[in-house]
Amino acid sequence: MSATSDSSSSNKSSQSPTNSHENSNIANAAQIQVLKLASDYAYQFWQNKPQAVQSFLRSYPLDSNLSHQQIDDLIQDYTIDDDLQVADEAGVITGLRHLRQLLMTRWIWQDALGLISLEQLTLELSNFADGCVIFAKDYVWQTLVKRYGHPTFRASRHQLNSLSSNASSHLSNSHTISSHSDDTAQADTHIMLADDMAVLAMGKLGAQELNLSSDIDLIFVHRARGETDGQKTNGQKSIENKRFMTRLGQGIIKLLDTNTADGFVFRVDMRLRPWGDGSDLAIHLSALEKYFTTHGRAWERFAWLKARIINPIDEQFAQQLQGLIKPFVFRYYVDYSAFSALREMKSLIQNQVAQREDLDNVKLGAGGIRDIEFIVQAFQLIYGGRHSQLEVKSCLKAMQVLYEFDFLDAETYENLQAAYRFLRRVEHGIQAIHDQQTQKLPTDPQWQHNLAVTLGFEDYAQFMATLNQHRQNVHLPFDRMVTERQNPAQEQAETDENQLATLADILTTENRQKLEQFWHSKLVAGLSEEARQRLDDAYPSLVHALIVHEEEMGLANVALPRLLTLLEAICRRSIYLVMLTENPNATVNLIPMLSASPWIAGELARYPVLLDSFLQQRYRHLPDKDELRDILRQRLLRVEANDEEDLLSVLRLFKNNQVLAVAASDVLAERPIMKVSDSLTYIAEVVLEKALERAFAELVKRHGYPMGVSGVPVSEANSGFAIIGYGKLGGLELGYASDLDLVFIHQINEQAQTTGDKSVSGMKFAARLAQKLMNYLNTQTRDGRAYEIDMRLRPSGNAGMMVVSSKSFEYYQHEKAWAWEHQALVRARAICGDKQVMAKFDDIRHNVLSQSRSIEQVKEDVSSMRAKMQNHLGSDKSTQAAGKFNLKQDAGGIIDIEFLAQYAVLAYAHDYPSLTKWTDNVRIFELLSELDIWSKQCCQDLTDAYLRFRAATHQLALAKEGLLVEDELWHDTRMVVQTWWQQIIGSHSAEVVADDKDEDMSRLPALIGDKTL
Repeated sequence: MSATSDSSSSNKSSQSPTNSHENSNIANAAQIQVLKLASDYAYQFWQNKPQAVQSFLRSYPLDSNLSHQQIDDLIQDYTIDDDLQVADEAGVITGLRHLRQLLMTRWIWQDALGLISLEQLTLELSNFADGCVIFAKDYVWQTLVKRYGHPTFRASRHQLNSLSSNASSHLSNSHTISSHSDDTAQADTHIMLADDMAVLAMGKLGAQELNLSSDIDLIFVHRARGETDGQKTNGQKSIENKRFMTRLGQGIIKLLDTNTADGFVFRVDMRLRPWGDGSDLAIHLSALEKYFTTHGRAWERFAWLKARIINPIDEQFAQQLQGLIKPFVFRYYVDYSAFSALREMKSLIQNQVAQREDLDNVKLGAGGIRDIEFIVQAFQLIYGGRHSQLEVKSCLKAMQVLYEFDFLDAETYENLQAAYRFLRRVEHGIQAIHDQQTQKLPTDPQWQHNLAVTLGFEDYAQFMATLNQHRQNVHLPFDRMVTERQNPAQEQAETDENQLATLADILTTENRQKLEQFWHSKLVAGLSEEARQRLDDAYPSLVHALIVHEEEMGLANVALPRLLTLLEAICRRSIYLVMLTENPNATVNLIPMLSASPWIAGELARYPVLLDSFLQQRYRHLPDKDELRDILRQRLLRVEANDEEDLLSVLRLFKNNQVLAVAASDVLAERPIMKVSDSLTYIAEVVLEKALERAFAELVKRHGYPMGVSGVPVSEANSGFAIIGYGKLGGLELGYASDLDLVFIHQINEQAQTTGDKSVSGMKFAARLAQKLMNYLNTQTRDGRAYEIDMRLRPSGNAGMMVVSSKSFEYYQHEKAWAWEHQALVRARAICGDKQVMAKFDDIRHNVLSQSRSIEQVKEDVSSMRAKMQNHLGSDKSTQAAGKFNLKQDAGGIIDIEFLAQYAVLAYAHDYPSLTKWTDNVRIFELLSELDIWSKQCCQDLTDAYLRFRAATHQLALAKEGLLVEDELWHDTRMVVQTWWQQIIGSHSAEVVADDKDEDMSRLPALIGDKTL
């Protein structure tokens, strides 16, 4: 039905309540004025289509509510054609959008007039979304079934024991398949059952609390692997259930999300699905179970708490699905383990508020809707397993249960539910203005006034006073939630004269002057009243921390200048001062870090957003790689697909946060050097993984999928592209400021075109993918770079292609590579990407490294290369005469040890193929010892020296000092390394005369990750 037609003329709409006083159902002049004041979107629609709106209101008056059945009937009415048949796709798309325009206008009008309660409005919005999703699912399902048949899966009789009897009858053409023709072979009998897809609503739709312009978060789950029962005789073809369900999901999204001249029905967000962007659009039950068991993280319990099945599905399927979700979300016991995760979630919320300083956002700002939801959901996660009454999805209903069970006192309950109703009402008022998904207060003075009047206030100032009071009422319980205030060792209610005198005695004259200059600076003088009060509140903790540090370490004078630099960076974003005040013990721990490492102090001053993680002392637990993946995935969930600026910001802040945590742990000497390097390497790997996923998805969206070398289009899971790490990344030995030595290889058909409308060649797709990756990682933003990228170790160096095929890479390594490039290959490792491409690289690397080589020739090549490094990068004679030693470049240093490991692999891998397994020097030495190639003493000496050198380089980096050290302190270690070099290679590296002829010297630093040449 057209949106301009009279809805009462349809067979369904005519059954709706009409009126004995019909004129009251048609909007009068006063009501029209209210609409004009409340919503530019709805008023414009009214002006453009007054007859359609008036006709709609005759059947569905403003002073009445819509039942679930009425909404479903309307969806049916607006998706049929003139012959009362379901319209074609174009008709459905148009009809649903026309209906949404009418309903949105009606809801906005009702809300502005105060004719509908919050609960009724959000319920009707949610019912409309449910109905549209169900209709779209059924519509697309029928279309796909005609083409491919019904999706089915095979279940054994053993599996059938756990399935309901009606599951097998759900499929009209279900049948028994036996692997034997003998009727007695019952043990091998299988039954074909119907597959189906459950549409799970998450977030506000899951809780049936949808707002006026909300997107809908969905997850698609189907029953099992299998294939459709399409019959060629009927013109059908059979496809895998996975493809069927993917196309089903794509069809649903298309019908609802596509933006046409009539707008959209609902924006569909799929990023909450397991593994997020880049993963399959639909997941089957066993994969979901594995995800919950192995990969599901604490923060995802918040999301799945509101999960609700929208569409009708088989009862057994529903039970199986709920049986997976409930134990993941709710624990049987009181879940004290959740407190740690909840603190992190709370800290993340506070951190985001601090970053944005977004006082105009009624959802995400301090004291906003999200804070209320966090309080309620936190209690639900902790106690829901023991109190099933808390297993509700509505925030208001859950709040009431919390009050009834005394988890919330009466005052807090009244404040929270009043604030929630008010903030949601404000949210609807904001979104009604232009039908936009926003929670930010309007900046235009006219719309500020209109909003205030619509909400029943005399002016905007009165409205803001009420809003801020509600925010304050939310902030107090939010601040108390899962907080363990860290009281300092001694009372610091205020900075008394004794403390100030003590600090003055401690400080040098220069530092007293610096402190005085800070307090009288233009920066402090220009602070707002609130910021100055926060600075005054934080100062007692800082004075106390400096005094404690002087008593324990005698280094307060080292810490103070760095502390002042930090304060200058955070004073104007005073939420960070609150963090210092609220975490006095953590502040005591902050001061030693500042004195110990100017690098850490500099990072905190450059990126104050890192301060929260630091004060929470997250450095005491270094996440493993899976945890890092999950942390970054969480950060990326709300980054829009085309928002590269936000993406770059998230990648950089994640990297900076995690590297700072590693540095703090290093300073505390809580982690051995190999663990520190492992952590730094894992951080880089996770950033590369996510960057590759996003870059690939963006290019596919633009150009379609490239063809693989097998002739089949690649996919997200098998992209045909891989990232190879060399040097420190390849050897799992990254430092704090290490760049990444990368090589990109692919197995994409370079000549074939991609599958999209704007197709490009496979070669161009691969090149653009490499370039986009470089942009993601290397671009300088206000948050710095994620990493500096060095591509000089790719075939032919800077003269070569940015990305090469596996075949070309293999040819180059066998036919053209210099000997030193094979040395570099020892420390090369596939990092992420297509597993087949990664496996192919591993094969190439193994074959190249295990070639038969003359040991004498290898010695000569390694000695020559070492001499070139010495000539170009080692200390000059004057430096050596001054008693200085370069830990990395000089004879007996790090490079000697690395070259010895590389020599061993190239010389002996032909006879001992297992030597190609590892890329890091320590494990290479361990294997050389196990295989009795070198003596245990030799391998142990080299390992000990190497770890000592590396630990020193990390400490020097944190101290922002160079690699030149006192030779006397390292003499014995150097001699050990030089002695073993002499015994193994036969002549010391420094004694070999280097010949640079025909060598590509510009690429040599990449071998060792040194950019100084």
